[in-house]
Amino acid sequence: MASPIRALLLLLLLVVIGSNPYFTSAKPPAPPVRCNVTGCVLSNAYGAWGDRSECWVRSVVCPTNEEELRSAVAEANRNNLKAKVVSGFSHAIPKLACPPPENSVLISTAKYNTRIEVDVAGRTVTADSGVGLRDLIDKVEAAGLSLVASTYWEGVSVGGIISTGSHGSSWWGKGGAVHDHVVSLSMVIPAGESEGYAKVVRLLRGDPLFNAASVSLGLLGIISQVTLSLEPSFKRSITYSFHDDASFQDRLLDVARKHEFADLTWFPSQHKVAFRFDDRVPSNASGDGINDFIGFQPNLMAVCAAIRATEKRYDESRNRRGKCVTAAAELEYRRLAGNGLKNNGIFTGYPVVGRQGKMQTSGSCQHSPEADSLSTCPWDPRGKGLFFYETTAIFSPPKFMDFIHDVKQLRDLKPENFCGVDNYNGFLIRFIKKSDALLGQPEDSIVLDFNYYRADDPSTPRLNQDVWEEVEQMAFMKHGARPHWAKNRRVAFLGVHRKYPGFSNFLAAKNQSDPGGMFQSPWWDEVVSGQGSNTGNGCALEGQCICAEDEHCSPSKGYLCRPGLVYKEARVCRYTTG
Repeated sequence: MASPIRALLLLLLLVVIGSNPYFTSAKPPAPPVRCNVTGCVLSNAYGAWGDRSECWVRSVVCPTNEEELRSAVAEANRNNLKAKVVSGFSHAIPKLACPPPENSVLISTAKYNTRIEVDVAGRTVTADSGVGLRDLIDKVEAAGLSLVASTYWEGVSVGGIISTGSHGSSWWGKGGAVHDHVVSLSMVIPAGESEGYAKVVRLLRGDPLFNAASVSLGLLGIISQVTLSLEPSFKRSITYSFHDDASFQDRLLDVARKHEFADLTWFPSQHKVAFRFDDRVPSNASGDGINDFIGFQPNLMAVCAAIRATEKRYDESRNRRGKCVTAAAELEYRRLAGNGLKNNGIFTGYPVVGRQGKMQTSGSCQHSPEADSLSTCPWDPRGKGLFFYETTAIFSPPKFMDFIHDVKQLRDLKPENFCGVDNYNGFLIRFIKKSDALLGQPEDSIVLDFNYYRADDPSTPRLNQDVWEEVEQMAFMKHGARPHWAKNRRVAFLGVHRKYPGFSNFLAAKNQSDPGGMFQSPWWDEVVSGQGSNTGNGCALEGQCICAEDEHCSPSKGYLCRPGLVYKEARVCRYTTG
């Protein structure tokens, strides 16, 4: 097994290679739908769903315009088929887009992506549902305007962003959630025979269905077009400031109020926090910087595989020290490289000032010619690289402060137990504003996002598995956090209907828009509506259940169901030696 020092040298070597401009092109992501003579399989960008099962569908339809989309829905409705929609990206972790395997059709918007119309005088942009975020932003910026809110990752479609409540970070103005900047949208919904079995409805903000449709998870119909509000072009000025984490939570609210696009990244094992002071500046401010976030840069596939192999060896040999060495190296590299911010091609110091369209989102690893390349996104399963869980919890601010206190207590029992998460960017903390959307946030909220190691084999327990299960249960059970709809493991959605005051109104709108349940999904039935459960042997290992007995963990490998160390009501799979 490689020593921690060798692992550190390897990481530093890979960082140098990965940052070399020679390797900036990357293999484009694989399409999410693959078909053969027997049918089609839908995958997400990570190559595995939460339950590890495949999403198999008999047929896929790829409309190129709104009428073709309406016709696809009408044909499905006429034949009593269930239908779900997927974009050309598919970065959702839950099976939001997976229809039942029989008597169903999958509708892809991958080719419904040509219309982007900017109304300069009205300061709006109207786009087809399948348009990619980067294409939209570039067209808007070319017209001398800016889209204020966006996701941090640009490999998403307009329809997908809106449907899942995806966001950036801001408590200012309309806030950081993209759906709160929607002026109007069009949606294709089922209809009776007299209306051709499907129809297009146009919804303006204030219409009865609008607040249900703006974050609809694909359950009301299929979004066909979206109109977003814009503002005059502006630039952003970003500075990262690294500090000890002793009392960082006391500064959170002040930072969010003083800086329009602020966020924080907490590295608990390193006792460090990085404040991102991120502000709007005039369009004539000096600077032509870009945000090329380190985690979204292309990596050689051989590098991805080597990093994964090292991490896997550390996990399986229970080598916490090795993970801590690489976590420290990762933090230092991020600090020295400005976390991917660049002034004129490289990072030369703060502040980094650049146009909104080049600073608000990133994803250089997904852009390349169709020709084969040696590089790819770090998580692309073809590169056998990073494979991880992503937990995203959304808190009321007072509850978040209590949560941080609990996590610090757990961390202080054995700080090296938290090194694993610091290899994956630590805890990212963002801010999103109260929304009128029924499945949006009911209050100004704080978002916590963290990634952590996932085993290749679902029956393999993980080093410090109990720690991450306790943190997960602290968030969603003790402190009542709401799950991000497009992320998280199954257990995060337990009792979710009680966490959204508008949930019953959303169900009423869903029944009005789709009374026959054409767009109902197995994921919704099983996970959100609570009609299904998974309590088989080993179900807690991948977050399909909270353990209630040892068999839900892995007794044969020494993992038993035990109470949490700080949150005593938690039930976690802990490694025991006797």
